[in-house]
Amino acid sequence: KVVVIPELAKALESGHLGGAALDVYPEEPKSNDDPFSSVLQGLPNVFLTPHVGGSTEEAQEKIALEVSYALEAYLSRGVTAGAVNFPEIDIPISEKSHRVLNIHRNVPGVLGEINGIIARLGANIQAQSLRTSGEVGYLVMDVDQSLSRDIKKEIDSLEANIRTRLLF
Repeated sequence: KVVVIPELAKALESGHLGGAALDVYPEEPKSNDDPFSSVLQGLPNVFLTPHVGGSTEEAQEKIALEVSYALEAYLSRGVTAGAVNFPEIDIPISEKSHRVLNIHRNVPGVLGEINGIIARLGANIQAQSLRTSGEVGYLVMDVDQSLSRDIKKEIDSLEANIRTRLLF
């Protein structure tokens, strides 16, 4: 439970808490015909609104489609647009390229190390995007030739590496 409703009511009634607004409740009506009851009803410093975000069939379908599109975009292209707790990247796929994805600790020098590995293997970087969020960095890179699993092993061996994927 995020909020213990009876304790919240006591804090509001005593003045310890100035007000509250809720749209999610421990027990919610199953349909519009079911009654709603809460100890918070009638308190002057409380706003209670219905929890409708995902309760309609249409909303649930929309959420399911949005999540599945986002998951497909990440798995097939490395796209993280719309991510809340991860760096956001959405770059188009370069023609005749091979995509490398790397998640790493956000410390200086990681991009240089990875680019050095690519250069040693004789590949040319066609497109590259790096974004960071807090302690995490996310690199999406398109190179001009297929890279063997050795590239993954080399990048994985970097101290800052968290995870590397070769997409195509």
